[in-house]
Amino acid sequence: MRPVPTRRAVYLGTCAAAAAALLVGGLATPAAADSDTLWVSVPGELSLPLGAAGGAAQERALDVGLTHDNDNFTVTDGRLTVDITGIAGIADVTWPGNCAPSGTTAVCSVPEVPVGWGDYTPQVNLTVRAADGAAAGATGRIVYSAVATGPEGEMRAPLDSFDTTLTVASGPDLALGGLAPVKDVLPGTVHDVPLTVTNKGNERSQGFSVRMSASYGLGFAARHPACTYRDTDGGEAIMTHVDCTFDEVIEPGASFALPGGLKLALAAHALDERLDVGIEPGAGATDLSAEDNYGIAAFDVVNTADFAVRGARVAGAAGDTVPAALTFRNRGPAWVGNLGSGDAVAVVDFTVPRGVTVTGAPEGCQARTLSGAYYPRHLGAPRYSCAMPYWVSESTKRTFPFQLRIDEVVPDAKGRVYLRPESPGLPAFAFDPNTRNNTAKVVVNPTPKA
Repeated sequence: MRPVPTRRAVYLGTCAAAAAALLVGGLATPAAADSDTLWVSVPGELSLPLGAAGGAAQERALDVGLTHDNDNFTVTDGRLTVDITGIAGIADVTWPGNCAPSGTTAVCSVPEVPVGWGDYTPQVNLTVRAADGAAAGATGRIVYSAVATGPEGEMRAPLDSFDTTLTVASGPDLALGGLAPVKDVLPGTVHDVPLTVTNKGNERSQGFSVRMSASYGLGFAARHPACTYRDTDGGEAIMTHVDCTFDEVIEPGASFALPGGLKLALAAHALDERLDVGIEPGAGATDLSAEDNYGIAAFDVVNTADFAVRGARVAGAAGDTVPAALTFRNRGPAWVGNLGSGDAVAVVDFTVPRGVTVTGAPEGCQARTLSGAYYPRHLGAPRYSCAMPYWVSESTKRTFPFQLRIDEVVPDAKGRVYLRPESPGLPAFAFDPNTRNNTAKVVVNPTPKA
């Protein structure tokens, strides 16, 4: 199976393990402009719970998608072949309307194949369940292959690369519910977040545990006696971690709602906040399907953060080396954190003035050519990009010290300092009400004012 490409991201606390269970093959980054490849996106594993108390086995969705790499190409007439020979006597499949079954295979139609590195919806939605008489622990494999039509004719997905292992299982299957985005809320307000746990498995859950992580602008207005709370930072974004243990038994098909729900308070410095929640069955049981054991409640808070940058004015004779400190500051009132992407909240971009050479630069600043391309040495570059962390508090101030050697005295030599997003494709600072102070200058040998 093709691995998923990864990028820097921030998961709040140990809930990341549950999110990792969503590993899916076939989501791609852009390919070279002159090449393209067809891929099948499938889950690598899927558990099929037996029925509760001898009842019918539960159905599970098995979503499959075709994608390709390069958005310069149009790919059509996708045909996905699904081979279920390996699950005979183990699982039954219900075919959707765009699949034509014949014996132990089916060909499924995908008229237009999207690029896999954008948002897309799997086009082939199978339903699977444990076969009658199948025993817990039995396993089988569904195998996939695909063809499509590209600009140069037929495209084939890499052979022997895509499959899903189905395992007949018995046990609890907890699903988290009640979390939803909260839009356009104000700092200083308190919000009720319902939290429910449903057992979709065929065996009872002997208690369960809940782990939560709340971002810096979120606080727990009410604390539950079954939970312990701790605040951490340690260089990471400040957050509150919560561990809860509940003794309630959840029978198959039953649900448990946290009494009173969660009461979350938005601080004066709140902006884009999130509560990450993960659940696990108790008594050491393994959840049959961890994909629905994790969720996020996102809070879109109406607030602002004023980013500002300050340059420097220095003077000296030819041959002198002078210090020039560039300063980033968040004037608040909100903090800012790119908790989903892990991208720097801002980059301090410095174009060096004429007549000087950089002989000292912070290690965290990347040397660049004037156009922004790679520069082979750390010192002496005409431009530098200094990335901030992925989060800053409502009062963060950070200085980037440079050493400039004056090679030639050029009166009023000016270098530009400005703030920008880490990636050119990212939106500008929509939260910043005053972008005029996002730009400054470094002036070498300024002319005295009359």
